[in-house]
Amino acid sequence: MASAPQQLPLFYNGLEPLSSDLHADYKIRPAATAPFLTTQHAIPVTVDEFALVQRYMPIVFSAGEDSIPIALMGLNEGVNVFVDADGKLVDSTFYVPAYIRRYPYLLARLRPDAEELSLCFDPTSDTIGQFEDGEALFEDGQPSEVTKNILAFNEQFEQAGARTAQFMNELRESELLMDGEVSIQQEGFEQPFVYRGFQMVNEEKLQGLRGDQLRKMVQSGMLPLLYAHLFSLSLMREVFARQVQMGKMPQPTL
Repeated sequence: MASAPQQLPLFYNGLEPLSSDLHADYKIRPAATAPFLTTQHAIPVTVDEFALVQRYMPIVFSAGEDSIPIALMGLNEGVNVFVDADGKLVDSTFYVPAYIRRYPYLLARLRPDAEELSLCFDPTSDTIGQFEDGEALFEDGQPSEVTKNILAFNEQFEQAGARTAQFMNELRESELLMDGEVSIQQEGFEQPFVYRGFQMVNEEKLQGLRGDQLRKMVQSGMLPLLYAHLFSLSLMREVFARQVQMGKMPQPTL
């Protein structure tokens, strides 16, 4: 059997290619909780999700040259204000990013030189295995409707990822990204809480673009995405307030 990739993405403890031979009797069952989320404060998101994500979470860009868009589920490492201690959503109407919803599945190249992506899964997940109950992954040696839907969702995620990579390339070329900083003054504290270590769009520079540059961004669909990001930044104070309610307020910056 071909070996899975060595470098594992966020949440994954291992990757195993899904096989009709090895996993013929495997079933999947729904998960009511996601314990792996309880200490995760930042989740990768795609541009396809910006319109929905910006209603619930701040969208920022990770630091460094290979920056990606991320949604903040907490402002401090180890804090997630949208799930409880068991990993259950505290608000049933909350939009769960696709990166979370695709777990424990993933499309991956089984070898560095492989052209095709194969559907893999994390074998440590308790949502897939040789269960008595659940939905079968294979029927008569062929992928079941459930498996076909899982594959389709992962393919859509990869396509959205490609669009996101293109967006990030254009954003870097436009030189609109700058180091981000948010200062939150909490009542009863002399010093503010200052958050750094992320990137954001320079709104002044965006407003100063030439007409032809703005027109290009409108035509490509880039401009609405930039404003979705900028509008979402106001939610940082709401996330901070949730941390205060949870008793997970950090120490103020001196």
